[in-house]
Amino acid sequence: MFSLRFSLLLLLGLFSAGEVFAQLKPPSSPEAEFARADELLRQGRSKDALTVLNALVGTAPNTPHLEARIGKAYFQSNQFQPAVSHLKAALREDDSDAESTQILALSYFVLAEYAQALPLLEKLGPRLSGSGPDGPYLLASCYVMTQRWDDARKTYANLLALPPDSAAAYLMFGKFLVRQRLENRAVPEIQTALERDPRIAMAHFLLGEIDLYKGDGQGAVEEFRKELAINPSVWLVYWRLGDAYVRQEQFDDAERVLKQAVWLNETTSGPYILLGQVALKRNDPGLAARYLERAVGLDPENDYVHYFLAKAYLGLGRTEEANQHFAIARKLRNNRRTEEQSVSQQTRETVE
Repeated sequence: MFSLRFSLLLLLGLFSAGEVFAQLKPPSSPEAEFARADELLRQGRSKDALTVLNALVGTAPNTPHLEARIGKAYFQSNQFQPAVSHLKAALREDDSDAESTQILALSYFVLAEYAQALPLLEKLGPRLSGSGPDGPYLLASCYVMTQRWDDARKTYANLLALPPDSAAAYLMFGKFLVRQRLENRAVPEIQTALERDPRIAMAHFLLGEIDLYKGDGQGAVEEFRKELAINPSVWLVYWRLGDAYVRQEQFDDAERVLKQAVWLNETTSGPYILLGQVALKRNDPGLAARYLERAVGLDPENDYVHYFLAKAYLGLGRTEEANQHFAIARKLRNNRRTEEQSVSQQTRETVE
């Protein structure tokens, strides 16, 4: 009995002592918690860092650079609107904070608030190039989105180490605008490139691509033929010219240039697909199947290849194989649409 009573008293004493020691143990200092949050951010654990930083807001709201770290943590968590609020507060405390300036600019850019991002990117100046290869590209993009075309061209030319007023600078800026889906604005830039150097390679090609995108098949044919007169060694031009001829239903011309594309490059599926389409239009499913079987070997994940091959097999009476390729085409097409919808949803969630 004595032994049991003694043991209980000892345990109670130890428990009480533990409580006392816990009460006497000094809490972590704001500096230590701030350093812990920094380490969590370095580890990519932004949500855990936010927990630590938000606790500091309650216990030590005057901790230096607290707003900057909270903004950075929200940015790393892809929560851009709250990031903006805290980063603006950080810059009110210290407008020389380059990291907060950069992160705020990136947050505005992701939110498509280009007019707000632009002065911040300009403010970073030479430091922008040192922050990574995307910095000057983002600056050029902001100039485009705010319609400061000359500044955009000069920035993009500098990124590519080109003289800003050269034909090459105008051409590459035109290509940049096409990638931004600003085809109408790209045309005068490309035309200026041709005025400065009438034989500059790929300028007519780009104009042809724009015509093809707009549904002007004859305009595309003319531009691609001009490109070939200057630059006859690029298979891509023959392929796109063949595409334009197919859309114009000029099948003899299409077959001729598509075969030339194949002779220059046998490893891409595009010309074979179009040659298969031409053969189908001519009611020659056997020839179409041979072209399209080659295309499937080169590009098995292309739903168009399987669709046209299925049509060729159907024309040959090979119904079972046709149905298999129709099914593969549907599956690939559905997968592509699902992926596109997923990307679109993720983009919306990121912006929101």
